Amino acid sequence: MKQQLKMFGSYEEEFALLEKHIKRLFDGQSELAILEAGCGRRWPLNLDGIKFRLTGVDLDEKALGSRRDLDEAIVADLRYLDLGNRKFDVIYNSFVLEHVENAALVLENLHRWLKPGGLLILKLPDRNTAFGFVTKITPFWFHVAYHKYVLGRRNAGKPGFGPYPTYYDRIVSRDGLREFCRSHQLRIRDEYGLCDFRLEKSAGTQLALIVAIMISILSIGKLPWRHNNLTYVLKKE
Repeated sequence: MKQQLKMFGSYEEEFALLEKHIKRLFDGQSELAILEAGCGRRWPLNLDGIKFRLTGVDLDEKALGSRRDLDEAIVADLRYLDLGNRKFDVIYNSFVLEHVENAALVLENLHRWLKPGGLLILKLPDRNTAFGFVTKITPFWFHVAYHKYVLGRRNAGKPGFGPYPTYYDRIVSRDGLREFCRSHQLRIRDEYGLCDFRLEKSAGTQLALIVAIMISILSIGKLPWRHNNLTYVLKKE
């Protein structure tokens, strides 16, 4: 039986936990090799006091081209990229897996590129929630319209900006990730849930929250609503 999911109360709490894990890993090392596998528009963590080399990989050349905080930028598909014998102390993968068809190929590569004792940090939506259910049954144009007209993100859908098409493979879930960890000697150091629809108080997010609660009730609790996203800190044994 799965343990009850711990919940973040804020984004600040989430970032503080991830930073603590990386700083603990750095202790005694001269430099960390960090891979951001699937780049956002900026590196989100504050690692003051740590010397590290940051490599970024993304399929979206425009998004990657806007980055100025990378030591190395690689335009490539994470499923088929060959990094040879290169290994990383930390791999950070944030909201990428849901946008990849056959996402297990990405996880296999991330596991291969991670040093023994290294940390794999994953942030992803949980497809087996009320929010995931809505995302799966609605077309992509609806996602763009929601971001653009409800959330007020004017650049939604333009090159270099989200949202991006979603596939939601089975592995993009709490059950799928736990199964992958068991078969790849990855120890779960931390596992948290977060519901950004509860943290962000705009009218659009509150409407989405109400819809999710209704779907959860209709599913007799099989589709939870208290979280939509998952955060994992995994250690390679």
